[in-house]
Amino acid sequence: MTERNEKLANLIKELSAQFLNRENNRTSLITVTACTTSPDLKRATVLITVLPDKKEHGALDFAKRKRGELREFLKKNMKVKIIPFLDIQIDKGEKNRQKIDELLREK
Repeated sequence: MTERNEKLANLIKELSAQFLNRENNRTSLITVTACTTSPDLKRATVLITVLPDKKEHGALDFAKRKRGELREFLKKNMKVKIIPFLDIQIDKGEKNRQKIDELLREK
């Protein structure tokens, strides 16, 4: 990623975390772990983790329903011409890392 893409991804990550923290109903903890942007900056993917794991599906549905409001929040808080379209996904890499840590602790 270019430096500009990286800065934009970090800003989206931080603002998404603020928004989801504010809008969350407190039945689960939603953490924004990363954000990636397309080279043309028209699309961004926000990666989240959810605790407890059994609430993951509901939290992902909640976050996807709030994408429009999140985009409006980004428009108000970012000084860029084009706000990327957002996708929200569970961070599988983080889940795999946690599983490996758990397995290592068992030994």
